[in-house]
This record gives sequence, C-alpha cells and structure tokens, in this order.
Amino acid sequence: MLTVMAALGWLTPRRRSATARSVLAGEASAEAARKSSQEATEVSEAAEPEFPVLGDEKAAAFFDLDNTVMQGAALFHFGRGLYKRKFFETRDLAKFAWQQAWFRLAGVEDPEHMQEARDSALSIVQGHRVAELQSIGEEIYDEYMAERIWPGTRALAQAHLDAGQKVWLVTAAPVEIATVIARRLGLTGALGTVAESVDGVYTGKLVGEPLHGPAKAEAVRALAAAEGLDLSRCAAYSDSHNDIPMLSLVGHPYAINPDTKLRKHARKLDWRLRDYRTGRKAAKVGIPAAAGVGAVAGGTAAAIALHRRRR
Repeated sequence: MLTVMAALGWLTPRRRSATARSVLAGEASAEAARKSSQEATEVSEAAEPEFPVLGDEKAAAFFDLDNTVMQGAALFHFGRGLYKRKFFETRDLAKFAWQQAWFRLAGVEDPEHMQEARDSALSIVQGHRVAELQSIGEEIYDEYMAERIWPGTRALAQAHLDAGQKVWLVTAAPVEIATVIARRLGLTGALGTVAESVDGVYTGKLVGEPLHGPAKAEAVRALAAAEGLDLSRCAAYSDSHNDIPMLSLVGHPYAINPDTKLRKHARKLDWRLRDYRTGRKAAKVGIPAAAGVGAVAGGTAAAIALHRRRR
C-alpha cells in the first residue's frame, strides 16, 4: 500500500484522493472475494480439489484413516469383529465400554487411550497366524467399516487415482487391516503399525513404534524417497492435529473433519479444509449410545487393557 501511495505522489490532491480510494476499494473487494471463496470451499463438498495434476508422476496423496477416511477408529472396529469371533469374553468388553463411546463422541485421538488399545490388541493376536487375521480383516471390513467411509474423502482419493497418482493410507492401525481397507477402496497401499511375526505367527510385540504423530511423517518421507516423489507436489489429508508433522511435509495439506487444534492451525497457514460431518450424514452413519451394543463392542481393545491393568 505504501508503494502504491508513493507512486501516486505526482497527482493533484483531488485526483490522488480519488485514485487512492479506488485502490482501497479494489483491494477490499479482492480480499472479500478471496475470503468468500475460502469459506465456500470449506463448507462445499462438491468443490474440486486444487490437486491432483493430471499425469504428474512425482505427486501422490497420503490419507490418514481414522475420522478422515472412515468414521471412528479402525482398531476399535477390528476389536468389535474379534469380539464377535470369541477372541475374548463379554465381561471384559462391557466393563470398560465407556472408552470407545468417548472416542466416538469426541471424534479425537487420545494418545494414552490409543496406546492402551494397541497394547491390548497385540496381546489378543499373540500366537495367531498373520494369514488368519488378514482373512478376518476382510470380513470385518464388510461388517463394520464399509458403511463408515466418508463419501467426500473417498471422492478426493479417487480424484488422485483418476489423475494417475498413487494414493496411500497412513495410519496407526495394524498394517494388515490398513492394507485390507486400502485394497477394498482401490487405493495403492497402506502405511501402518507393524506387529512382529515369526514364521507367520504374531509374537505380541511391535516392530519399532506405533505409526502415530511424527512417525507418520517419517514413513511418508521414506516412502517418497523410495518412490521418487517430490513432496512439494504431493497432498496429505488428516483430521487430527497429531498429524501436523505429516501435513507439513507436503506442498498441499488438507484438513478433513478437523479437530479444534488442527482447524486453528490450518486457518493460520491458509490450508484447505473439508468437513463432511453434516447433520444428515451424522444421522445416517449413527453414533451409538454409550450403553449400546455397538459402543460396547467397539471398546474391545481399550477395555481389556484397562481390565488387566487393574487386576
């Protein structure tokens, strides 16, 4: 603005005043248009993404899973399926069902809760064959996960695929389950938490650490290097502030169904936002009551972890 006003110094006071007002009006109009466009993009599910760029082989897309691609936590849905298959007892499940109900209603990740869920899940699958859990994962996807995929996020992923780009899930869920979900959605593949196995049998230990927070960013960086990708041309999508390290890696970060901290961060950095949690869709998907069978079954892994801790 100072530069513009200096350039107008040769004009008469009247002309200078009129021109300055025109400049101010133009800038104000442009800013209002930009703000209006951003707000419309945030609430419009039909808006086209800035990416993908057709035929850009150096670009790819990375999608968080829980509450980004799918409502709820994949690990809890998996536990629900294991409960149905008698992997543990009802008394363990019902006693601590509140934790899954909290997660579903709050829609955010709690690192301590998720760690307890992962630890208990590892103890549950210990001694089982990897192939067995992969087969069960296919069934559980159909039973509990397929209907919880957000159509809007699915469309964004498809746009990248249609442009010839690879699309990866990046999640703290077990890589076997993440791979099932990626395959069923027609995506390229998945980065997930790796459970140790020997001769095709789970040992009950992790390889490294859960793929959460900074670990996701490291996984994306490593995959990009292996695939020859240019991260500045890639896109990433997540609902959680825990994934800011991953989102910050790429040139095109998107906040999808963002939690409060991520929404604030995204607005500050002018990241694109999408929110698919409309009242209509929330009603369609459904959030079970804390005492409901769905919430009870969904709290599986966390329930067992807390029960064992207190015995």
